[in-house]
Amino acid sequence: MPIASPQHADHPDLIALGAAIRQARLEKKISQEELAHQSEIDRSYMSSIERGQQNPGIASVLRIARALEITGAELLARAQL
Repeated sequence: MPIASPQHADHPDLIALGAAIRQARLEKKISQEELAHQSEIDRSYMSSIERGQQNPGIASVLRIARALEITGAELLARAQL
């Protein structure tokens, strides 16, 4: 299990991003494991992202958005960021 990002864990923006990712994933009806695989991200890291424990880089956010078949801008809009 990845260690939470010490400076950013539980930041409201990261929680909002994680919730938006989870909601989009559920709408697409895919498991967290499948989203992680399609995004080329470790499943435990994906779990931490969805819980707002990690501060993913822009490349990771864009890979997740592509796997969800939405744009990065749409994903951020869903998170109201």
